[in-house]
Amino acid sequence: MQVGIVGVGLIGGSMAVDLKRRGFADQVVGVENDALHAVAARDLGLVDEIVSYEECIATSDIIVVAVPVSVAIRMIPDMLDRVDRQIVTDVCSTKEKINEVVRYHPHRKNFVAAHPMAGTEYSGPWAALPGLFDGKAGIICNPEDSDLQAVELIRQMYDCLNMRVIFMRAAHHDVHTAYVSHISHITSFALALTVLEKEKNEKNIFDLASGGFSSTVRLAKSNPDMWAPIFSQNRENILTVLETYIEKLHEFRQQIAQYDEDGLKQLIYKANKIKRIIR
Repeated sequence: MQVGIVGVGLIGGSMAVDLKRRGFADQVVGVENDALHAVAARDLGLVDEIVSYEECIATSDIIVVAVPVSVAIRMIPDMLDRVDRQIVTDVCSTKEKINEVVRYHPHRKNFVAAHPMAGTEYSGPWAALPGLFDGKAGIICNPEDSDLQAVELIRQMYDCLNMRVIFMRAAHHDVHTAYVSHISHITSFALALTVLEKEKNEKNIFDLASGGFSSTVRLAKSNPDMWAPIFSQNRENILTVLETYIEKLHEFRQQIAQYDEDGLKQLIYKANKIKRIIR
């Protein structure tokens, strides 16, 4: 079994390490356009070797597309033009537009749309972590559009990564990720911009920052090359979520402006119900 990883960064590199270490793949090769990242991925032992895009497609049994979704949406149809028996899968955070692009491709059966719900705020091969996917959800979208054996092999790959495999429609996936992932990043980016604006005049603001601030703003360190295309491709769902989020911010503002502590307590009590979902 040879797995080819196109884009050996946080997700691709972490996947490469565990697939080789846990015996799913005999050989893991990487494709990386950034020369520094390519050297790092090889020297860190994330992949056995760095190969060309063409060689990766020709020699790999499974090809994992781990690049920004704006690149993936162009790359995946080109890969499907070149494959015969090979399985192509992706790890992108939006699924509906990718599925639309390949829907009528002659080799659509060779593609399995997937999204491992894991990550950190860091990027590049240096950010790769063994065990990153343990216990996380691995989403496989529109499995009926893919070859059954291809779906089963990707499911086995996620099993090897110790992920909980969930099957889902691409459209539903994009709605759910807008709520549980994309809005979190937008909130973090906005908070960081707010504090940075204030920090121009109050230099000690970061000296006072504690764990609460750090955990809330952590995602603001995420890679813009990855997240800007995600926001663009999932635009309609994110705009809907943003409207609700802004509405809730207005509710807090109103209660604070009116010195309404009972109203604030009610909002916070309602928010505390999130403990039923996140422990």
